[in-house]
Amino acid sequence: MPIDEENRSIALVVDDDPASLMMVAEAVEQAGITAMAARDGEAALRLAGRVVPDVVLLDAVMPGMDGFQTCRMLKAHPLAQAAPVIFMTGLGAPEHILEGLRAGGVDYVTKPLNLDELIARLSVHLLNAQKLASARHALDANGRAVAAFTQTGGLAWATPRGHRLIENAPPGWIDPAQAAASGELLAWLAQLRRVPLSQAQKLISARLELTYIGQGAGRDLLIALHDRSDTPREALLSGRFGLTDREAEVLFWLSQGKSNTDIGSILGLSGRTVSKHLEQVFEKMGVDNRTSAAVLADRAISGA
Repeated sequence: MPIDEENRSIALVVDDDPASLMMVAEAVEQAGITAMAARDGEAALRLAGRVVPDVVLLDAVMPGMDGFQTCRMLKAHPLAQAAPVIFMTGLGAPEHILEGLRAGGVDYVTKPLNLDELIARLSVHLLNAQKLASARHALDANGRAVAAFTQTGGLAWATPRGHRLIENAPPGWIDPAQAAASGELLAWLAQLRRVPLSQAQKLISARLELTYIGQGAGRDLLIALHDRSDTPREALLSGRFGLTDREAEVLFWLSQGKSNTDIGSILGLSGRTVSKHLEQVFEKMGVDNRTSAAVLADRAISGA
């Protein structure tokens, strides 16, 4: 099958060892992925500023700016690179692995590299990133306010509306210099890692309401943000048809033409759970199919 040159994924390969850099870049190209090569962290940042990569293969130990610092810079605002970062290094101690994950990496492979294993891991992370990107595009298109925080509180990404709400977060919630959660928000995020999704409490201020909706790629914590001065469309659906909050969210996305798989990705639910919610929605609305439910929901939202 011919390779679709226009839609090839792009991998940024960063390594100060020319032989290793060439070896990995050639393996990436043979896998049908376009490779961009950089010999140091500064060159990697310049390349990523011109062409946004889909995945980054990053040596941890380099002179000058090391891989950990480079990763933090790639993930920091305003670059805000969403590409998954896979570290390549001879450092295999637990503290080094932890440092890589804290810097924003999603995986860690040790040298000498097993190229087959590296390409396999790269492919998995690319697929996960593409699924997440599809969900983010759906959120962006509908003006949803969603943000993703890393396990250590760093802001991984946010939809445009999510960015606007975060910029207006209560004092002490966000450290703008580090693009990371702080204070009460950081403590709440830490709590989410210890409790089941069903037990996670919302974080509410005078204006903002934050709701944990699950984990994304790299175990990022996905948070829905709501401006409490707004009247959400889900609330209209809930009040009109007697739905729970979650059922109203599922119905809203159904009305936007999303499949069960899309809805699950957006809300952090399994396809089976989405189907169960829709069964309850159909019963409460007195309909027996998706089209009828979508039409009634659209009318309720538009006020028809």
